[in-house]
Amino acid sequence: MKISVVIPTFNRISLVARAIDSVLKQSLNPYEIIVVDDGSDDGTSEMIQNKYKSIKLIQQQNSGVSAARNNGIKHAKGDWIGLLDSDDEWTGKKLENQVDRLIKTPEYDFCHTNEIWIRNGVRVNQRKKHQKYGGYIFDKCLDICRISPSTVLFRKNILDHVGWFDNHLPVCEDYDLWLRITAEYRILFIDEPLIIKYGGHDDQLSHSVEGIEFFRIKSLENLLERSELSTDNRIIAIQMIIKKYNIYLNGLVKRKKLGEAEQIEEKIKFWKKDMIEY
Repeated sequence: MKISVVIPTFNRISLVARAIDSVLKQSLNPYEIIVVDDGSDDGTSEMIQNKYKSIKLIQQQNSGVSAARNNGIKHAKGDWIGLLDSDDEWTGKKLENQVDRLIKTPEYDFCHTNEIWIRNGVRVNQRKKHQKYGGYIFDKCLDICRISPSTVLFRKNILDHVGWFDNHLPVCEDYDLWLRITAEYRILFIDEPLIIKYGGHDDQLSHSVEGIEFFRIKSLENLLERSELSTDNRIIAIQMIIKKYNIYLNGLVKRKKLGEAEQIEEKIKFWKKDMIEY
């Protein structure tokens, strides 16, 4: 397996070195490490060029994390892709454990793992709703994003089948892609915490845009409009989008945004009719 590790970053010079070092310290070395600097102006590229001579650095105008990941994957020479967000880090045997399991179960093209959560310097427990799964898990992935990008290792060519990260989504771009993948592929889950995920800093994407549920709805709309889902998957996706529409509708009514509320009501009617006819 030739593994290309892709690390997108934007103005995280104080954090990205930790992420890079965690890859360099792996018990199993990847084929290459690619850092995509998404238009940083804090000296990130200069630091990487001076400190990490062996790393492939790609510089681009600020275009968002999806564009950065896609650009890194596009330039990757490996047939497997490992993603790592620049504010996270891998534990020492992350790649070794995943590769070992994938070699033993070659029918899998996508693998993710459990994780340790650190928020504001303190370890916190994951809530029950964040439980992770393996197998055919499309139904489990409809409510929230259950796969952390920093945990994944997957065959590059599956993106040619399901599509790449959506550059138009400011958040939920991972939720969006995982839905397309889990609708088609069986997922290998390693129930070991093989990454450390850090939270609490101000520039987290999940904190940067209000109404994250709006973008989950947008992802479900795109999925239903563009993808060839099985009958069962289409029905449960419609059930979920109706549930999310109703939650979103209640918020609009409370804020007296009646025009938008009427539009959501029409969408609910449309998808209910679609589900019955389907």
